[in-house]
This record gives sequence, structure tokens and C-alpha cells, in this order.
Amino acid sequence: MESDQPLPELDTAAPVEPAAESALSPDFAAAATSDSSLAMASVSSPEPVSATEQLANLLVLGGPVVWILIAMSSVAIAVVLLKLWQLRVSGLTKRHAGDQGLELWRRGQHAQAIDLLAGDTRPLPKLLHFAMVGIRAGNAAELLREEVARIALGRLEQLRSHLKTLEIIASLSPLLGLFGTVIGMIEAFAQMEAAGSQVDPSVLSGGIWVALLTTAVGLAVAIPTVMAHAWLERKVDAARHRIEDAVTQVFTHQVVAEEPTARLVPISKRHAPA
Repeated sequence: MESDQPLPELDTAAPVEPAAESALSPDFAAAATSDSSLAMASVSSPEPVSATEQLANLLVLGGPVVWILIAMSSVAIAVVLLKLWQLRVSGLTKRHAGDQGLELWRRGQHAQAIDLLAGDTRPLPKLLHFAMVGIRAGNAAELLREEVARIALGRLEQLRSHLKTLEIIASLSPLLGLFGTVIGMIEAFAQMEAAGSQVDPSVLSGGIWVALLTTAVGLAVAIPTVMAHAWLERKVDAARHRIEDAVTQVFTHQVVAEEPTARLVPISKRHAPA
């Protein structure tokens, strides 16, 4: 006998338990977690800033003091390059400049020494050639020495020119950086006073590091400038010593050092009565 009651329908839309879902698809859950972590990392990581943008930001934050320091550093670089070119062209710092001509002159081969130095256009060989020609022509030694000294001082003055500029830049750069720091600190504390009781510590810290930026730039300009100035002064002093030594050899080539012979007197005769 058949029953007229309908069969129960299956509920296909029944929710799946979380435990069953995780048990059925562990790979899917792991992939979803990995994707979400990558997405969060991509959102949180900042975009890289180029060096040009960083430099522009520093210039904006530093203000006019940093611009002045950058201009001073440009002048210092130009002076150093100019001095390097002058030293290279002059050849005064090279030990072999004019040595062969001086050696011939000391040996008495005056004509050969003059001919050898005549084709050299560097300052020291030209100066030696001028002195040798003057001596061969019979000019007064004192007047000739004064004229050679005048020419040598002119050459050295060319090498020494603009070194004072480097010294001034090296001295003023730290002071300008400190001045910018003081101005920045004043502005930072003025903002704190204007804020009253609602003071944000980030305002003070941000103002302090921006103020210290000018001091850092000033030191960065001063330190290499001091080193370059000291090195160039040493080169100029070496050139001066080289010129003085070479010119002196031209004028003293005939000087023969004679050591006086000491006369030994017996002790018994020193106190003998007359």
C-alpha cells in the first residue's frame, strides 16, 4: 500500500561549517592569507625617493643659509680646480724641472746649459735661462739677482692668488651653518609658544633636525675646503723653495767652500811666559 505523504526535500543551501571548509580546502586558505599579507606589505611600503628629490627637499628645508653654503662650495671647487691647473702648467713642483741645465752650468758648460734651457717654456727653466744669460753678459750680480727675485715673486704670487678665498670660505662656512641652526631653533620655540598648552612634541623635534641641517652642511663645506687650502699652501711653499734653491745655484756655481785648517798648539806652549 503506497503512502500519500511527500518525501522530505534535501536542503542544498545549508551553510558549511567553518571547520569543514578549512578541512576541505587548506590550500585555498593559505593562498588567501598569503595574498592578504602581500597586499598589506605593498600598501605599507613607501615608494623609493630619488637622490635628486632628497637634495631638493634638503634645499627647501635648509632655506637661504643652505643656498649660500652651496654657492660658497661652488666657488671653492672652482678655485681648487684653477690652482691644480696652474700647478700642472707651471711645473714648479716637479723636481726635474731645470735639473739638467743646472748640472751643465755647475760643470762649467755654460753655453750648453743656456741652449738646453732656451727651448723650455716652463716658468722655472725660463727664469734660470734669464739668470744664466745675464751672468754670461756680464751684468752686475746684485742687480741681476734683484730682477730674478722680482720675476720669481710674480710667479709665486700667481700661484698664491685666490688661496685667501679658500681660507675665508673654510672659516665662514661653520659660522653660517651655526647661524642657520640658531635661526631654526628660534622658529621652533616660537611655534611652541604659539601653540600654548597644546604643544605637539613632533613640532619641536622637526624644527630641531631642520635647524641642525644647516650646521651639517656648513661642516661638509668647511672640512674639505680646509684640507684643500692646506695642501695647496704646501705646494706653493715647495715651489718657492724650489725657485730659491735653483736660482741660488746659478749665482753660486763658482763658490768653492774651503775648510780652514786648524793649527794645533801644544798645551805646554799656550801658557808659557813671554
